Amino acid sequence: MQKFDKLTGVAAPLPIVNVDTDMIIPKDYLKTIKRTGLGKGLFAELRYKEDGSDNPDFVLNKPAYCGAEILVAGDNFGCGSSREHAPWALLDFGIRCVISTSFADIFYNNCFKNGILPIRVTPEQLALLMDDAERGANARITVDLENQTIAGPDGGEISFEIDSFRRHCLLNGLDDIGLTLERVDKIAAFEDSLAGERPWA
Repeated sequence: MQKFDKLTGVAAPLPIVNVDTDMIIPKDYLKTIKRTGLGKGLFAELRYKEDGSDNPDFVLNKPAYCGAEILVAGDNFGCGSSREHAPWALLDFGIRCVISTSFADIFYNNCFKNGILPIRVTPEQLALLMDDAERGANARITVDLENQTIAGPDGGEISFEIDSFRRHCLLNGLDDIGLTLERVDKIAAFEDSLAGERPWA
């Protein structure tokens, strides 16, 4: 998993509440178990017209935001069904950080397992960040996970809270497999001792 330490990038505003996982990645794209290639389906029902052409009114299709790495979203982001394809689609598109006042629990947990940083802020802080994000090409903010801060384009700074274990995993690029591999020596030692104690097993 890719490490997350400090990210400076364009922040796209998505002031929609209750964005569910079906909106993030429609069910038509759930036929694959691969994590790659899903970026094209991200927000497909909003990004594309019925004829398949780009919807110029959707934020991620606008030239200033097509390379956005940060998403500033409305309340209760990631609600709905528990599909891991949702963070996969965000990551494949290039989104590494989502900022909102609240997240659905399963989506929130899945983000950390896929190298995406979901940040909870207050409504007042979200309003400031949404205002920053609406500046188009100048909407570059810096997310510093080490110091747990978000810096806006004018130099203003917001602090955020995050679980220390999840912070450690993101800073070191550790998903569940990576965490297991950190203990590979202890696992091997246990298996060796078990083989001696229970040779029939």
